[in-house]
Amino acid sequence: MRIEMLKSPPATSATRLVAGSRPPLGAYDADIIILSLNRTAETLEAVQSALAQRGAAYHITVLDQCSDPETVVEIARTFGKSRNFALYAATENLGVAGGRNLATSLGHGQVIVALDNDATFEGKWVVARAIRAFAERPPLGALGFNILARDGVEPDKFSWGYPARLIDRYRDRFDTTTFVGAGHAIRRATWDAVGGYDESLFFTWEEYDFCLNAIALGWSIGYDGRLAVIHKVSPEGRVAWSANRMTYFVRNRLIIARKWGESWLSLTPRVMGYLLKALFNRRLAATIEGVRAAVNTDLPARRKMPNEMRSYLHAHEKQHRGSWLARLRFEVFAQAKLDP
Repeated sequence: MRIEMLKSPPATSATRLVAGSRPPLGAYDADIIILSLNRTAETLEAVQSALAQRGAAYHITVLDQCSDPETVVEIARTFGKSRNFALYAATENLGVAGGRNLATSLGHGQVIVALDNDATFEGKWVVARAIRAFAERPPLGALGFNILARDGVEPDKFSWGYPARLIDRYRDRFDTTTFVGAGHAIRRATWDAVGGYDESLFFTWEEYDFCLNAIALGWSIGYDGRLAVIHKVSPEGRVAWSANRMTYFVRNRLIIARKWGESWLSLTPRVMGYLLKALFNRRLAATIEGVRAAVNTDLPARRKMPNEMRSYLHAHEKQHRGSWLARLRFEVFAQAKLDP
């Protein structure tokens, strides 16, 4: 099955301000950005959670990416008169990467806080504490939040984007090499230095790609389990593993590896692991399509990793993940099923 959504979206998209007001001209602490695509009830809860944040000067930007008209009307009706809030409508679905790029460009806060529209902040001080973390650590470029399951107690295991052996530390802090998009913050200076997300990735691995570019420039990436969001994982509008998601997952990860100079020969174990996982989970056609799409993607000149970057990746990722055999055992055979 060929995946049409793998076409690269345009770099820009026309938007219109539907409700609320643009950010202030002067300086402020943070932009809170939320992408909307239906999920009306969940989006309303996410925005309300953002409006409840205290202890910082912030502006909320909701970018709707072609929801049903009723969704846009309901968001505008509910929050249109709120302070520090704006609802924009895009003319097309730019995907996660393109949507976040556009939403971020609409503000100029010193920190960019992103919240999925099926998630809520755990408390009223998450954004303020994230801002403080950047002030205390000048080299910190991005910060991943603790993504809790619907019960607000246990970690959302399907959203754990770090080495599996670290999941027991979900309430701790540690340096890492990526963050999970459902709840995170990025220093705007880092965002500007990197140039935002690669929009051609559209969906999945765009955070890891961004972080690799940031690490190459000397920034560090952190995880803070004390800063949490509650992730409801709404099935509405979600790209299911049984559809395009596995293809994006495989394609984008291989493209990122190729960007950083890995040869197809060195990627053979990874490709074989994906195929085994696909067989185990009945996703073979989607996985083969992902490999094919990666092979056929034209890439810019490949980059060489600085030695400092290699050391950082080894210390904060590779040594935690273990050998290929250990990873294969966990990712293929220890997981009975993929994310629904």
